[in-house]
Amino acid sequence: MKIGFGAPVAGAWATPENLGSFAVRAEELGYDSLWSFHRLLVPAEGNIDPVYRSVLDPLIALTFAAARTSRIRLGVALVNLPFVSPAYLAKQSSTLDVLSGGRFDLGLGIGWSPVEFTASGASDARRGARAEEYVAALRTFWADEISQFDGEFYTVPPSRMLPKPVQRSGPPILLGGVAPAALRRAGRLAEGWMSRSGTDLAKISEEIAVVRAAAQEAGKDPDAVRIVCRGVVRFGESGAEGERRRLSGSFAQIREDAAWLGEQGVTELFYDLNWDPLIGSPDADPTAAAERAEEILEGLAP
Repeated sequence: MKIGFGAPVAGAWATPENLGSFAVRAEELGYDSLWSFHRLLVPAEGNIDPVYRSVLDPLIALTFAAARTSRIRLGVALVNLPFVSPAYLAKQSSTLDVLSGGRFDLGLGIGWSPVEFTASGASDARRGARAEEYVAALRTFWADEISQFDGEFYTVPPSRMLPKPVQRSGPPILLGGVAPAALRRAGRLAEGWMSRSGTDLAKISEEIAVVRAAAQEAGKDPDAVRIVCRGVVRFGESGAEGERRRLSGSFAQIREDAAWLGEQGVTELFYDLNWDPLIGSPDADPTAAAERAEEILEGLAP
C-alpha cells in the first residue's frame, strides 16, 4: 500500500514556508503523494469543523508544492465539481500536470455545502447525472485533438485545448461519495474511489466491495481500481479500552491500523493532519502546530 501525506492547506500551519518545506520533506522521507482539498466558503453562523474555516485553494497550493518537488505525486481530494466549469478545471489540471511533469491526480466530488452552491450559482439537482457528464467533458478536453461534447448539462463545441496533459488521456480521475450510486459510479467511470474524512473505517471494506463490483460489471479490472483513503490522524488520542479509533494513539498503533486498511482493500492511504485541531485550526499556535506536524510526518514516514 502506498503512503501519502496531507499538505498544509488548512488553519495555522498553512503558510507558504510550511507548504514548501513539508512538501520537500515528505518527498525526502519517501511519501508517495501529497494531497490538498477544496473548501470555498463556510456559513457566517453555526458550528463548522475548524479544518474548514481557513483553507488554501487546492490547485494553487499543489502548484506551489510542485515547484519545490520533483517526484512526489500531487493529488486533490477533492474538487467539488458543481462550483467550477469543466472547461476551466480541464485547463487548470492540464497546466498543473505539465508543470509537475505528469504527477497530478484529480479527485472529484459533487458538493454538499448550501452556501457554496448558492454563491457559485450552481444547481444541486441531479448531481450524479451531472458528474457523469462532467467526467466525459474533462476527458474530451484532455484526450481528443478536437474536443466536443453535447450533453444535457454541459456542451463543448468543437474546439482545441492545448497544451495537453503529460499523462496520457489526462490526470487520473478519482471520484468521492458514499451513497451506493456514488460508489458504483466511481467503479464504473473513474480510475479510483476516495473515502471522506468522516468515513467509518470499520466498514470501508463494504464500500470498496461495491466500487470493485461496479468496475467488474463495466468490464474493467476490479483489482486495478485505486482505493484512496484519507487517513484522519489523531496522534496521542487515547480512548477507553476497546474503543480506540482507527489511526489514533501511538505511531505504532497508527502503523498497525494502516496495515489493517491495506488488508481491507485500500491501495493508497494518506495521513491528513489538517483535521487535527492543534494543527488545522486557524486558532492553533502556528509554531506549535508546525512542530507537532513535523513530529508526525517523521514518525509515520514510510
